[in-house]
Amino acid sequence: MSLTYTTERQFAIAAVRRACKATTAVFNRLVKNETLTKDDKSPVTVGDYAAQAVISSMLHRAFPADPIIGEEDAAELRAESGKELRERIVQLANEALIADLELGDVEDWGIGPRQEHSTESLLDAIDKGNYEGGRDGRMWTIDPIDGTKGFLRGEQYAICLSLIENSQVQLGVIGCPNLPVDPRDPSSAHGCIFVAVRGHGAEQLTISGGRPTPLAIPETPPSELQFLESVEAAHSSHSLSGKVAEILEVTRPPIRYDSQAKYGCLSRGEGGVYIRLPTGVGYTEKIWDHAPGSLLVEEAGGIITDSRGLPLDFGLGRTLGENHGVVAAGKQTHSRVIEALRRATTAVDEKAKA
Repeated sequence: MSLTYTTERQFAIAAVRRACKATTAVFNRLVKNETLTKDDKSPVTVGDYAAQAVISSMLHRAFPADPIIGEEDAAELRAESGKELRERIVQLANEALIADLELGDVEDWGIGPRQEHSTESLLDAIDKGNYEGGRDGRMWTIDPIDGTKGFLRGEQYAICLSLIENSQVQLGVIGCPNLPVDPRDPSSAHGCIFVAVRGHGAEQLTISGGRPTPLAIPETPPSELQFLESVEAAHSSHSLSGKVAEILEVTRPPIRYDSQAKYGCLSRGEGGVYIRLPTGVGYTEKIWDHAPGSLLVEEAGGIITDSRGLPLDFGLGRTLGENHGVVAAGKQTHSRVIEALRRATTAVDEKAKA
């Protein structure tokens, strides 16, 4: 592994760990104790902003020349009406940035001594996520809370960070605070971090530290396949994926998780197929929703494309452009899923015309 990507890998893990600490604090304080909902612009909004502030401020200090594509901007927080929300976010971001995680990374990556960051510097850090992307150069993508409904339910959500260079994802890190470390034992310790560096494989770590575990997607026989898909039917067509399962003679029920946690699960051998078939006409995938997960799949030995079998294109800006949907699986399984999806889509189209 080149020294550059070794450094960036270590940084990305540290940043995602701290963002996981911030979102966990949001859940424990605001969801459990205040029973707020997404309609209140909190706690999901608080968690999104706090996590992006943590990662973006660390990125700016460690790699000041690198642009950032983030999901949020701070316009709402700068308004007088955003004062209460702003104060919560600043408090939570500072707690995560200066916390001693007992992992030896507090003074690393230019995050400075244990002192609070100013409100303005954290708002500026959030706003650094306004880069529009493009075909050339380096850029980072941040998805501060992927899977907002899973977050509110205390189930699966993810903090996602990737480095893209000349349209190719080079580094991906996905933090899943609520995911069991051992997939065979749901009661095992929770909190996983999935890491992939192009050309150097994929690994699972724990949020609390420890040695990494190499990951690989096994070839799963049809009788043992399960589809990994979104919990929300609005995010992926359960009916169409059900038709694909029928064609492949998949009999096991789907595994439904929110967020890019599904990519992590696939990479460590769960399910065998991740399938996302958006239902909205004209829906365009965002690059932060798939960049780290796509590399994780590839480095774990799998194949990932859109629903038509086309490569995902991360050089078009903030979206994946004409790419529609996602199919990820082991090398032998992937082509069979794409063919089954083609047949299922054709059958649906012919029925609609009849």
